[in-house]
Amino acid sequence: MGEIGLRSGKISPRILRGLVLSHLGYDRDEVIVPAAFGEDASVLDLGNAPVILSTDPITAAEAGAGRLAVIISCNDVAAGGGEPVGVLLTIILPEGSDQEVLRRIMGEAHETAKAMGVAIIGGHTEVVPHVSQPIISTTVVGKALPDLPYWPITSSAARPGDKLLMTKVAGLEGTAILAADFAEILRERGVSEEELREAEALGDLISVVPEALEAARTGARAMHDVTEGGIIGAAYEMAAASGTGVIIREEDIPIEPVTRTFCRALHLDPLRLISSGALLIATPDGDDVEEALKGIGVRVTDIGSIVEEEELSLVRRLPGGGEVRMELSPPDRDELWRAVEMYRL
Repeated sequence: MGEIGLRSGKISPRILRGLVLSHLGYDRDEVIVPAAFGEDASVLDLGNAPVILSTDPITAAEAGAGRLAVIISCNDVAAGGGEPVGVLLTIILPEGSDQEVLRRIMGEAHETAKAMGVAIIGGHTEVVPHVSQPIISTTVVGKALPDLPYWPITSSAARPGDKLLMTKVAGLEGTAILAADFAEILRERGVSEEELREAEALGDLISVVPEALEAARTGARAMHDVTEGGIIGAAYEMAAASGTGVIIREEDIPIEPVTRTFCRALHLDPLRLISSGALLIATPDGDDVEEALKGIGVRVTDIGSIVEEEELSLVRRLPGGGEVRMELSPPDRDELWRAVEMYRL
């Protein structure tokens, strides 16, 4: 039997390990944090301040793609304890694209980078056949914050006994994308204009740079921004990278009512929906980090803990009282890609 073809979305951990992470070129001493499962940023020591780099594409979102492209890679650098400095921007456009598409993408990227204090330092722009919508990829370069309590800050640094904190809400970016790209379907299923506007406004909360840098200064040991696969995916990646397990208390995970409404209408799981704007933080200094984040106006919730047993568990409270602990499997892909396949084919 031949190999099964790849599906839309992030490739599976098995394929990532087998076909990508097994081919990483030369082993250089300057690479402090190399490519690894669950790691979204690399750290280089080039003889001065450590340099943090991360790259990410925008493929599923259409509205505001230039803005998202800058923010998501800056998020990864900040989650590694680095201040974003410069962004390389690659734009691939379908053949026949109107110039207005490029003008819009660059305008969004420029305004976002300017507001974040980040320079656009280069990249590549090309028009090609055989793509149906713009593809944008960014690589962000940042400098490490000095004198952090824990260093390096990686997804793989979580340790048993650490609190697992989460900022903001689950499904944040996914809700904003659904409001922009699935508005007609949602209207047909009873979603109001007010709910659509409320969901679109969540897009203003997608940057985690301020809270990631504050958490780094006050005791974050491991951080992972919540992207494809949602809260469940990010928790799995952090635990798998760290060689630990994680227990999550379902009732403590904050979810906006509009996110629940959208997910019910489209039959999606909000805990497995792309959630850029939320940040997972593993720390032995949970109280200090919580206080610091609340001090800068960031919503933060204690949702679980890192444990020694290598398992991903969700604790669910039963209606009649008591609790049940369920072992979860990691998402095979994000719920947004399921929505794309279900409602656009």
